[in-house]
Formats: sequence, C-alpha cells, structure tokens
Amino acid sequence: MGLRRIDSTTFVRIFRIQVSTSLFCLTSQVPVKWPRSRDEVWKANVPHTHLADEKADQRWMVVKGEKIVFPGGGTHFHYGADKYIISLANMLSFPNNILNNQGKIRTVLDIGCGVASFGAYLLSSDIIAMSVAPNDVHQNQIQFALERGIPAYLGVLGTKRLPYPSRSFELAHCSRCRIDWLQRDGLLLLELDRLLRPGGYFAYSSPEAYAQDEEDLRIWREMSALVERMCWKIASKQNQTVIWVKPLTNDCYMEREPGTQPPLCRSDDDPDATYGVPMEACITPYSDQVHRAGGSGLVPWPARSTAPPPRLGDLGYSNDYFEKDTELWQDRVKSYWDILSPKIKPNTLRNVMDMKANLGSFAAALKDKDVWVMNVVPEDGPNTLKVVYDRGLIGSIHNWCEAYSTYPRTYDLLHAWSVFSDIERKGCSPEDLLLEMDRILRPTGFIIVRDKRPVVEYIKKYLSALHWDVIATVDGESNSEQDEDEVVFVIRKKMWLTNDSLKDST
Repeated sequence: MGLRRIDSTTFVRIFRIQVSTSLFCLTSQVPVKWPRSRDEVWKANVPHTHLADEKADQRWMVVKGEKIVFPGGGTHFHYGADKYIISLANMLSFPNNILNNQGKIRTVLDIGCGVASFGAYLLSSDIIAMSVAPNDVHQNQIQFALERGIPAYLGVLGTKRLPYPSRSFELAHCSRCRIDWLQRDGLLLLELDRLLRPGGYFAYSSPEAYAQDEEDLRIWREMSALVERMCWKIASKQNQTVIWVKPLTNDCYMEREPGTQPPLCRSDDDPDATYGVPMEACITPYSDQVHRAGGSGLVPWPARSTAPPPRLGDLGYSNDYFEKDTELWQDRVKSYWDILSPKIKPNTLRNVMDMKANLGSFAAALKDKDVWVMNVVPEDGPNTLKVVYDRGLIGSIHNWCEAYSTYPRTYDLLHAWSVFSDIERKGCSPEDLLLEMDRILRPTGFIIVRDKRPVVEYIKKYLSALHWDVIATVDGESNSEQDEDEVVFVIRKKMWLTNDSLKDST
C-alpha cells in the first residue's frame, strides 16, 4: 500500500496551521437543522452581514440577534420566491400553477442565485435546483445557500464550460443575475443552450424584457434576435419576465439560412465533456436518436429516479446492469442507515456528498430521506454524470487531487467509495484529501469510507489529529473478487474550537 506520504507528526503540524488560519474551525454553533434552516441560520457560522444592509429593500436576509433570517425575497421577487414560482407556472399554464408540471420539470439551473431562495422554495414542488453564483461583490452567497441546506455550487459563467453534461436541466433561471448574455457572440447563452434539455425553458426576469429606455430596448432587440437564430421561441412574456423554450428536434437548425450565426458545433465536439473545456459560441444539435424521439424520453419524477435512462446505452451499460446497481445501493444505504441511526436525530443530515457517484444509485436510494446529494463524478472515468441528471439528481465533475468548489463546513455526510484507492493510482496526496474532507465537513458530520482494508488502517493513523471519532468498522459484502476485501468505515467529526491550543468542545 503506497498511501503514506508524510509522517503523522508532520501531518499534525500542517493541520494545525490550516485550522489556525481558516474560519472553518471557529464556528461556535452546530448548523440549524432542516427544514428550519431554510428560514434561519446562525450568524456565527456565516459572519457576513453586509448583504442584509445592501439588499434590505429586497428582503434577501435580515439580521435578528444571533440569527440571520431569510424572508424569501430576491432582487426581482420582493414579495417572496413562493409567489414568484407560482407566477412562472401560471405563465406556462402548468396544472394547478405548480412548476414541476406533473413531474416533467425536475432539475433546474439557477444562475446568479443570490442566497438561493428561489431554489429553496422549489423543493416543496419536488424540483431540485443547482444554485450557482460566483464569489463576486455579493460575497458568500453560496455559503449562505449551503448553510441553509439548499443545493449550491461556487461557480461562474466565464470561459470554461460549467461542470455539467449537455441536456442536464429542464429549466434555467436568471433573475437580474448581472450577466451580459450578448457578450462574445452570445457565448454564455449558448452554454445555457448546451445544458437545456429538448423543450427546456429559460426564465429571464430583467428590466430589459419590458423597460422602455433606449439602452434596455437595444439589449432586448439584440437578445431577441440572437435567441431567434438559436431557434428558441417565446413561451410566455409578462411584466419583466420572459420565458423562452428550446426546440424539441433539429428541424429548425436545419432550416436556417446558410451562414447563420451562431453556427452548429463541429460534429466531433463532445457536448458532455466539461472538465476544463473552453466554451464555444456554437449550437449543440441533438443526436439522431433524440431528434427522432422529439425529446429526452425521460419519465416524470419520481419514477425517473429508478427507471433506466435513455443515455445509459451511451456508456455501454445495459438496463439489467442499471437495475442491479440500483438494488445493490439500496441494500448498502439501508445498512449505512442502520449504523447511523443510533447516532443521529431526525434532520441531523441534510447536505450529502457522494464523492464517487457512478450511476447515482447511492443518491437514488436516499430519495425518500429529507436530504439532497451532490453526486461527484471523476473527471477521468466514464462520464456517468449525464445518467445522474437523467435520473432527476444533480452533481458535478471533479478531480479529487484538487479542492472542491465549495466553502468550509458545507456537508453533513461524505460518502467515499474507493476514492482513496483512486487517489493512490493517480499519485496524488491522500493527506491532502483528508484535510479537504475535514474542510468541507460540518461539525458533528459523518464520513462513510468504503474502500480496501489497508486504506482504512491508513486513515486510522490520522483520526486523533483530525479530531474524528470512529463510529463503526464493518466488512463490506463480497459480491465479486474485486471487493472481497472491502471495509465500511464510519467516522464522525467532533465539534471543537481553537484558542491558544487545540481543545475539544465535546
């Protein structure tokens, strides 16, 4: 086993330097539990209150004593995200003014999400939103979102593709998200086009949609011309909101005049390649299969979570393999819950990460729990993330030799299936991975390591330095020669503080 890189004394010294210079060790409160966390969090955990003053008239957040509360407002929806969501459903004439449209809309991309109140209020409609925002002048938006228990990712529409496959979302949303959609020949709007499913919607709430001043009118005319050339149609337009819809087939693309801009992407372009891939100002056409089917071919949620998705065949997997994988992880998750149940109370777990998600079956097995799962797919393996999204789940591509794009203290449970073995094969530092896991794990959070026995023995050497406690060590089931030496190792992070020296608070 070649995992050992530095001795334990050096590791402790590095860890102490990290915690002494980082905010994540200074939290004095275990996070408020879901669903109460949707509406309030501890100020000590996200001590950035300038947004409360800057956005006071827009009801983003309000400081009340030791808490920060979230009234549900936003730049465009002062009267609450819940009413705004109903208005979008009404604009599209969806049954009962519910935006999920009877399970047909499940995954949503919220660009420039603020403190993610839009995504927070979508959850009650069985819609899961990937709320994305950069660390810009409105700093720490994503940290607020994750502290609230809302799916979020620290990212930016810039020059590289977002870490999601093509056709991942039924709806994209931008409410005054401060993005110039016309820049660089519509490059950023074309990235949204890549991410939207056939017949997917883009809800755009901004003054340009209805304002009458010269500059807004110019932007509106140019944007309307661009989306028309992209073959989007207006599905509905009301007040300062317009909703465009993407075509179901390639017919419109084929009917455009020769030389129309933006062009179609090259035939050798892989629309699902995302890790470090530059955006291109081109339209991603559908595969022949999708074109003939006239849509994604996905069943409504929640049946979508366990139904074999159409893109499974792209990876060479059979329906039988998919169904066995789903059943296997249902059994494994049940055994995990049996181990965790004596240690947790209702709503103890909310933000969960599967560090090597494969087909997303771990997350699918948690569907009936009040949690959400960030499914992380390795950048150098089969691109199974498109299957994850086709199941109505969310996730991202990542290389665990690097830090994950999130703030400290943002996940309650990390599931690491063979992640350390993968790190060994890549020649990256397992010690760095341990520190990264500690960074993103919330106080009193859990880690489930499912890996080879030598990996578990290696991790045990660092438990004291990391202030982690062992909850259980059990043998994994032996379904093949490959995993016959697999061990399930469950750990819990202590709640502790630092002053002049490291000191337990539990």
